[in-house]
Amino acid sequence: MNISALYNLYLQHPQITTDSRNVNAGDLYFALKGDRFNGNQFALESLEKGAAYAIIDEDIDAENVKLIKVPDVLTTLQQLAAHHRNQFTIPFIAITGSNGKTTTKELVSAVLATHFITYTTKGNLNNHIGIPLTILRIKPDAQMAVIEMGANHQHEIEGYCIYTQPTHGVITNCGKAHLEGFGGEEGVKKGKGELFQFLSTHDGTAFAFEDYDYLHSLSQQVPNVIWYGTKSGILKGKVLQANSFLQVEISGAIAITVKTQLVGTYNLPNILCAATIGHHFGVPADKIKMAIENYVPSNSRSQLIQWRNNEVILDAYNANPSSMQLAIENFAQMPGENKVLILGAMMELGESSIDEHKALIQLIQQYPWNQVVLVGGDFGKIQHPYLFFPNSTDAKLWLEEKQPAMHQILLKGSRSMQMEKVIS
Repeated sequence: MNISALYNLYLQHPQITTDSRNVNAGDLYFALKGDRFNGNQFALESLEKGAAYAIIDEDIDAENVKLIKVPDVLTTLQQLAAHHRNQFTIPFIAITGSNGKTTTKELVSAVLATHFITYTTKGNLNNHIGIPLTILRIKPDAQMAVIEMGANHQHEIEGYCIYTQPTHGVITNCGKAHLEGFGGEEGVKKGKGELFQFLSTHDGTAFAFEDYDYLHSLSQQVPNVIWYGTKSGILKGKVLQANSFLQVEISGAIAITVKTQLVGTYNLPNILCAATIGHHFGVPADKIKMAIENYVPSNSRSQLIQWRNNEVILDAYNANPSSMQLAIENFAQMPGENKVLILGAMMELGESSIDEHKALIQLIQQYPWNQVVLVGGDFGKIQHPYLFFPNSTDAKLWLEEKQPAMHQILLKGSRSMQMEKVIS
């Protein structure tokens, strides 16, 4: 079955699932394969549960007209997404970067949604499966699409652009994330820069934070660049307060003061980006202000929460050397005399992992802390004067025994460390 014919089926059955456990009546089931699963094995089960059709790429010993065999299910899913994307002439805004891309995506979507029918990536479904599924969830009434793109190696963003066809793009930053896959910091810039490379050859528009020198070189060939920053740009921003929640003053083309529910001065570029994109597309300033102020972070991203008479910054969704440095420095500058660092190890750093963990220790030693607790990974392979636990469960037991009160606690670590369990 060719893509056009499959697309006609999709128009009749626009709900797609890749998990046979979550099949609803009328779904199109795509039998994806991975290292530890094979969706083809559940194709018949999905049909029994009510799926309209099951798209497979292996022979199944059954005669069923609802089984549609294709050369490769994943490639077919991506081609179907590309075909659907081509039905739209609306702005498609792609957002990538080492840190802050999910928060930026959420803020941009919140701002645009006050004025336009906006579809966006759910959660962080930002990979080779999540992006096509996001595109295929966009309905004909769409006026804006905001697509988050994650990557851990070169040519990944380039591949996503083929079926996303972004008209606008944002690189939040290029930091020390996924160094193993990208092959170092320059590899990160090259990999993230693939988004701007696509925009440069497709008459696209980039939104860029003027303060980052590397974004000037990465965007050099992009025909349309809209700058924002702390010193210049169409919008300028400065931090008014960062004692608890971040308060920002935005000036330039619009003038607003925004009292956010975000923690950390490192969120200033993300806020400015959302305001700049909103202004570019004609969202009134009062709606921009309202959307940013109403945004509440979730999923362990820059959350400020109260836990047993303690103030906790829960920023445990992920971690790399760049985001760790920003989080620690920001925490050090916040008020409080009973600060506790509970940090999980950083992953996917390759040969530089030990050195990066040592550098983090040196950074920690520059500030006075009530207590420092390091958890798992390469923290266990280097010398340091701090408490160490092999996992978050043991760290949780220690914290339960300590029973702190009126403390300020920063919880951060790579996703696999599950640092949120420390206070669960």
